[in-house]
Amino acid sequence: MTSYLVDLAYVGLASLQEYLALHVLLCLIPAFFLAGAIASLFSKESVLKLFGADAPKYVSYSVAAVSGCILAVCSCTVLPLFAGIYKRGAGVGPATTFLFSAPAINILAIVYTAKILGYDLGVARAVIAILLSVVIGISMAFIYERKDADRKTIKTFGEEKHAHTVWLFVLLLAILVTPEILTTWNPMLFVEIPLILITIYVSLKWFDRDELKSWMEETWFLVKQITPLLLIGVFFAGIIVELLPAEYVVEYVGGATVGSYVIASVAAALMYFSTLTEVPIISALTLLGMGKGPALSMLLAGPALSLPNMIVISRILGVRKGLTYISLVVVIAAVSGYVFGMYII
Repeated sequence: MTSYLVDLAYVGLASLQEYLALHVLLCLIPAFFLAGAIASLFSKESVLKLFGADAPKYVSYSVAAVSGCILAVCSCTVLPLFAGIYKRGAGVGPATTFLFSAPAINILAIVYTAKILGYDLGVARAVIAILLSVVIGISMAFIYERKDADRKTIKTFGEEKHAHTVWLFVLLLAILVTPEILTTWNPMLFVEIPLILITIYVSLKWFDRDELKSWMEETWFLVKQITPLLLIGVFFAGIIVELLPAEYVVEYVGGATVGSYVIASVAAALMYFSTLTEVPIISALTLLGMGKGPALSMLLAGPALSLPNMIVISRILGVRKGLTYISLVVVIAAVSGYVFGMYII
């Protein structure tokens, strides 16, 4: 028995070693700096004030659907933000649009999904999450908005950050995607090193000491918060591949049956995925035979829901609205995976 556990530990460590060699330097480190810059240098107030009742619907839903990328929220930080904007006057439609979309289009999550699971799933996760978040928000508004008609507008305060932040975002994004375009070392370093040096130079020129400190603190916070859980997830994902019979995965979530999508969506909703840990776990399941359609269903439902998350959402919205939102997420994630699996792959 002890020997068997040791063997499993070696399997997990081998998976972790492979991950560290392939993905940390050229994937996660630039992504952490990018997410930290977004979280610290973009003005949250300028985004959140657009959720209010006075904002035109096309503005509030559009901002709610894409602001997760700008705000760089993860599954654990979206709940207090959601509670804040809802209690401060956001309509139930834009608020739930934000609640669903924000964790799914976290810049770290999208980059990591594309790197590990493929660009088809990475792009599908981002695009479909944005579209479905609007569908969920409009559905919630249609069912409940009349009862919330007296909600007040959001009041936020804060000054705009300078426009240089957008150019910094472009530079950091270029550093992130260059290794995917130039896959051999010499051409890649020829482009990557100047990009890094330019980014350092303009950062020191454009931003003051407090802003740079805030950026580094936010980046380090994300590293501390995410990396340990991510490495644990990679370790256990390697063990899952070893332990879980491939025939079970193929039978239950490997085919194109309606049941496989429902099982994937419900299972993801009941699990607790810390930020990014859904990706190595789903990667392990795909190696065992899970289809890309059910994988997308898990990627959509997993970050949006978990048992603790459901309890908090029901307390914020009320049980009836909470259950409606949870049901919409599970059903729409399953349907989206089905459509992706049947017609796009």
